[in-house]
Amino acid sequence: MASVRPAVAVMTRAAGFVSGLFLVAMMLITVADVTLRTAFRLPITGTYDLVQLFLVGNVFLSIPDVFLRNENIVIDFVDHVLGRPAVALLEAAANLAALAFLAILAWRMVPAALDAMRFGEVSPDLSIPMGVHWGLMIAGIVLALAPAALLLAASMRSLLAPGSR
Repeated sequence: MASVRPAVAVMTRAAGFVSGLFLVAMMLITVADVTLRTAFRLPITGTYDLVQLFLVGNVFLSIPDVFLRNENIVIDFVDHVLGRPAVALLEAAANLAALAFLAILAWRMVPAALDAMRFGEVSPDLSIPMGVHWGLMIAGIVLALAPAALLLAASMRSLLAPGSR
Protein backbone atom coordinates (compact mmCIF):
# COMPACT_ATOMS: atom_id res chain seq x y z
CA MET A 1 0.00 0.00 0.00
CA ALA A 2 2.91 2.34 0.74
CA SER A 3 4.20 2.06 -2.84
CA VAL A 4 0.79 3.02 -4.24
CA ARG A 5 0.46 6.24 -2.26
CA PRO A 6 3.20 8.20 -4.13
CA ALA A 7 1.62 7.35 -7.49
CA VAL A 8 -1.79 8.38 -6.22
CA ALA A 9 -0.28 11.58 -4.80
CA VAL A 10 1.22 12.46 -8.20
CA MET A 11 -2.13 11.81 -9.87
CA THR A 12 -4.07 13.92 -7.37
CA ARG A 13 -1.48 16.69 -7.56
CA ALA A 14 -1.81 16.75 -11.36
CA ALA A 15 -5.61 16.86 -11.12
CA GLY A 16 -5.32 19.64 -8.54
CA PHE A 17 -3.00 21.61 -10.82
CA VAL A 18 -5.49 21.35 -13.69
CA SER A 19 -8.25 22.33 -11.26
CA GLY A 20 -6.24 25.43 -10.37
CA LEU A 21 -5.81 26.29 -14.05
CA PHE A 22 -9.58 26.11 -14.46
CA LEU A 23 -9.99 28.47 -11.50
CA VAL A 24 -7.53 30.98 -12.96
CA ALA A 25 -9.20 30.76 -16.37
CA MET A 26 -12.61 31.30 -14.76
CA MET A 27 -11.37 34.39 -12.91
CA LEU A 28 -9.65 35.83 -15.99
CA ILE A 29 -12.61 35.41 -18.32
CA THR A 30 -14.96 36.90 -15.71
CA VAL A 31 -12.73 39.92 -15.08
CA ALA A 32 -12.17 40.43 -18.81
CA ASP A 33 -15.90 40.20 -19.54
CA VAL A 34 -16.87 42.62 -16.76
CA THR A 35 -14.12 45.07 -17.75
CA LEU A 36 -14.96 45.02 -21.45
CA ARG A 37 -18.68 45.16 -20.75
CA THR A 38 -18.34 48.11 -18.36
CA ALA A 39 -15.65 50.13 -20.13
CA PHE A 40 -16.48 49.52 -23.78
CA ARG A 41 -19.90 47.88 -23.83
CA LEU A 42 -18.30 44.84 -25.46
CA PRO A 43 -19.20 41.70 -23.53
CA ILE A 44 -17.38 38.50 -24.38
CA THR A 45 -19.77 36.11 -26.09
CA GLY A 46 -19.81 32.75 -24.35
CA THR A 47 -18.53 33.85 -20.97
CA TYR A 48 -21.37 32.01 -19.26
CA ASP A 49 -20.55 28.80 -21.14
CA LEU A 50 -16.85 29.06 -20.35
CA VAL A 51 -17.37 29.85 -16.68
CA GLN A 52 -19.74 26.88 -16.44
CA LEU A 53 -17.12 24.57 -18.00
CA PHE A 54 -14.27 25.96 -15.90
CA LEU A 55 -16.33 25.64 -12.72
CA VAL A 56 -17.08 21.98 -13.43
CA GLY A 57 -13.38 21.31 -14.05
CA ASN A 58 -12.34 23.23 -10.95
CA VAL A 59 -14.77 21.52 -8.60
CA PHE A 60 -14.55 17.94 -9.78
CA LEU A 61 -10.80 17.80 -10.39
CA SER A 62 -10.15 19.08 -6.86
CA ILE A 63 -12.04 16.19 -5.24
CA PRO A 64 -9.22 13.60 -5.49
CA ASP A 65 -6.82 15.82 -3.55
CA VAL A 66 -9.43 16.48 -0.87
CA PHE A 67 -9.64 12.73 -0.27
CA LEU A 68 -5.89 12.20 -0.37
CA ARG A 69 -5.33 14.91 2.25
CA ASN A 70 -8.28 13.62 4.31
CA GLU A 71 -9.79 17.10 4.32
CA ASN A 72 -13.43 16.27 3.76
CA ILE A 73 -15.83 18.24 5.91
CA VAL A 74 -16.24 16.43 9.22
CA ILE A 75 -18.62 17.27 12.04
CA ASP A 76 -17.17 15.82 15.21
CA PHE A 77 -19.94 16.50 17.68
CA VAL A 78 -19.74 13.01 19.21
CA ASP A 79 -15.95 12.57 19.29
CA HIS A 80 -15.60 14.04 22.75
CA VAL A 81 -18.39 11.83 24.11
CA LEU A 82 -17.31 8.54 22.55
CA GLY A 83 -14.00 6.84 23.15
CA ARG A 84 -11.25 6.39 20.58
CA PRO A 85 -12.45 2.90 19.49
CA ALA A 86 -15.93 4.20 18.67
CA VAL A 87 -14.50 7.18 16.79
CA ALA A 88 -12.20 4.86 14.81
CA LEU A 89 -15.23 2.72 13.93
CA LEU A 90 -17.18 5.80 12.80
CA GLU A 91 -14.24 6.96 10.67
CA ALA A 92 -13.96 3.55 9.00
CA ALA A 93 -17.72 3.46 8.35
CA ALA A 94 -17.67 6.98 6.93
CA ASN A 95 -14.73 6.16 4.66
CA LEU A 96 -16.45 2.99 3.46
CA ALA A 97 -19.62 4.98 2.75
CA ALA A 98 -17.61 7.63 0.88
CA LEU A 99 -15.86 5.05 -1.28
CA ALA A 100 -19.16 3.30 -2.04
CA PHE A 101 -20.79 6.64 -2.86
CA LEU A 102 -17.98 7.61 -5.26
CA ALA A 103 -18.13 4.22 -6.99
CA ILE A 104 -21.92 4.37 -7.39
CA LEU A 105 -21.74 7.98 -8.54
CA ALA A 106 -19.14 7.17 -11.21
CA TRP A 107 -21.18 4.18 -12.35
CA ARG A 108 -24.42 6.22 -12.58
CA MET A 109 -22.80 9.21 -14.29
CA VAL A 110 -21.71 7.24 -17.34
CA PRO A 111 -25.23 6.59 -18.73
CA ALA A 112 -26.16 10.26 -18.27
CA ALA A 113 -22.97 11.32 -20.06
CA LEU A 114 -23.67 8.92 -22.91
CA ASP A 115 -27.22 10.28 -23.20
CA ALA A 116 -25.91 13.84 -23.36
CA MET A 117 -23.54 12.87 -26.16
CA ARG A 118 -26.13 10.76 -27.97
CA PHE A 119 -28.67 13.61 -27.97
CA GLY A 120 -26.06 16.21 -28.92
CA GLU A 121 -26.52 18.40 -25.85
CA VAL A 122 -24.45 21.57 -26.08
CA SER A 123 -23.98 24.79 -24.13
CA PRO A 124 -26.22 27.72 -25.14
CA ASP A 125 -23.79 30.24 -26.63
CA LEU A 126 -20.65 28.42 -27.77
CA SER A 127 -22.20 25.01 -28.41
CA ILE A 128 -19.61 23.24 -26.24
CA PRO A 129 -20.69 19.59 -26.13
CA MET A 130 -21.99 18.65 -22.68
CA GLY A 131 -19.93 15.50 -23.03
CA VAL A 132 -16.91 17.64 -22.17
CA HIS A 133 -18.56 18.67 -18.90
CA TRP A 134 -19.53 15.09 -18.14
CA GLY A 135 -16.02 13.92 -18.97
CA LEU A 136 -14.55 16.31 -16.40
CA MET A 137 -17.09 15.26 -13.78
CA ILE A 138 -16.51 11.55 -14.34
CA ALA A 139 -12.73 12.01 -14.41
CA GLY A 140 -12.78 13.79 -11.07
CA ILE A 141 -14.96 11.16 -9.42
CA VAL A 142 -13.01 8.22 -10.89
CA LEU A 143 -9.68 9.80 -9.88
CA ALA A 144 -11.04 10.21 -6.34
CA LEU A 145 -11.61 6.46 -5.98
CA ALA A 146 -7.93 5.62 -5.36
CA PRO A 147 -7.39 8.22 -2.62
CA ALA A 148 -10.71 7.24 -1.04
CA ALA A 149 -9.59 3.59 -1.01
CA LEU A 150 -6.29 4.61 0.61
CA LEU A 151 -8.20 6.58 3.22
CA LEU A 152 -10.43 3.58 3.94
CA ALA A 153 -7.39 1.31 4.26
CA ALA A 154 -5.74 3.73 6.70
CA SER A 155 -8.89 3.97 8.80
CA MET A 156 -9.23 0.18 8.85
CA ARG A 157 -5.61 -0.15 9.98
CA SER A 158 -6.28 2.38 12.71
CA LEU A 159 -9.43 0.54 13.75
CA LEU A 160 -7.75 -2.84 13.87
CA ALA A 161 -4.46 -1.65 15.39
CA PRO A 162 -3.64 -2.97 18.84
CA GLY A 163 -4.38 -0.38 21.49
CA SER A 164 -7.26 1.24 19.60
CA ARG A 165 -9.74 -0.74 21.65
